[in-house]
Amino acid sequence: MPAIRARRGTALACTVLSAAGLLSACGLGGADKPTIAHKHSLTIGVKADQPSLGVKTKNGTYEGFDVDVATYVAARLGVPKDRITWRTTNSSVREKALADGTVDMIVATYSITAKRKRVVTFGGPYYVAHQDTLVAPGDAAVRDVRDLKGRKICAVTGSNSWRRVIEERKTAALPVQAPTYGACMDDLAAGRLDAVSTDDLILAGFAAGHPGKIINAPFTDEKYGVGLKKGDLEGCERVNRAITAMYQDGTAARLLRKWFGASGLKLTTSVPQFEGCS
Repeated sequence: MPAIRARRGTALACTVLSAAGLLSACGLGGADKPTIAHKHSLTIGVKADQPSLGVKTKNGTYEGFDVDVATYVAARLGVPKDRITWRTTNSSVREKALADGTVDMIVATYSITAKRKRVVTFGGPYYVAHQDTLVAPGDAAVRDVRDLKGRKICAVTGSNSWRRVIEERKTAALPVQAPTYGACMDDLAAGRLDAVSTDDLILAGFAAGHPGKIINAPFTDEKYGVGLKKGDLEGCERVNRAITAMYQDGTAARLLRKWFGASGLKLTTSVPQFEGCS
């Protein structure tokens, strides 16, 4: 009986609040609605094998540009670093991990696309990268995306990069499946691939520690978003405010120089144009 009375009391209180225009306190967009906006702790999905972006170190910690961005955004949401749980989240499982609550947000070179926006709410982008191509050191024949015709390129499960070569650019390359971009680099070094085509920040990170060269012929915009569970509009707006602050206070420029300053890439340090929360 007390529980029943409590529920009736809550309903009555909500009716009163509704009349006052304060519905957010009654579970209609408030505490009962899933959102990262007011969480005490966060589980954040990142990559574990992308140098300079998201890498799991030997001692089990994570580091990279995406990790630093996620840490900054979390702090702006009121969650300090010691209340963040990091979880390796590969491209093939990102949507599922958000939908089933395995992670609260994903910051993992997660390009915003129309198809993904149907199942994920994206904050940001927090950076706009550009797709480019990395080839073996002695390969002088590949100068732009058209030269990948008839060549073996890496197709990472869950990634759209290889599709942009074959389907969008109508280049008849030969996709070779791989689970991660780290595996792509191993296949390229072993001669099982001719090229790896994906975001320039990913390639720059790998190029620093692997044989290969970036051809510097970008052909797309890759809008890196903060992935949230579909419908978390309040969390999305909070994330966007955090990203804006990150650029305005100079943190974004500092992090970009820290992780990619030696790569030779032209880095953008102005606030990206947001997609809008949906």
